Amino acid sequence: MEGESFDESELFRAVAASGARSLLFGRQAVVALGAPVLTGDYDFWLAIDDIDKFNRALEPLGFSPTKTPEQARASGRYVLEGDTRIDVLIARAASSADGERLSFEDAWTRRQTLRAGAVEVTLPSIPDLIRTKRWSSRPKDLEDIRFL
Repeated sequence: MEGESFDESELFRAVAASGARSLLFGRQAVVALGAPVLTGDYDFWLAIDDIDKFNRALEPLGFSPTKTPEQARASGRYVLEGDTRIDVLIARAASSADGERLSFEDAWTRRQTLRAGAVEVTLPSIPDLIRTKRWSSRPKDLEDIRFL
């Protein structure tokens, strides 16, 4: 969290109400599962056709995309900037260094929903969240995998 006006519950409520198929992943997902770790940004994996829904839902909270939907589709990712940073992955699939592939559709099928206060948050299943952590395999990702 960077700005004083940022409200995580509002973020999660807007995402849930957007109608966009999105999965919270990255370290915030690990935090949502109870890990005693810190992070300052949010990572969402989004269905490639739901960019407009997602962006429209977060615009009233002060978030602006760094790329048009067409540019985001071409690059596979973009950022929403506001009181905090939201990294958005829109790739249809991603692979770890050892070649293990995970598609958004498979992760969406196996998703889990958690309560975060008064709102629900959708995450990849634990095995799929571990797969996403293997994409980078940074020291903090390996720490998160041990927790999971």
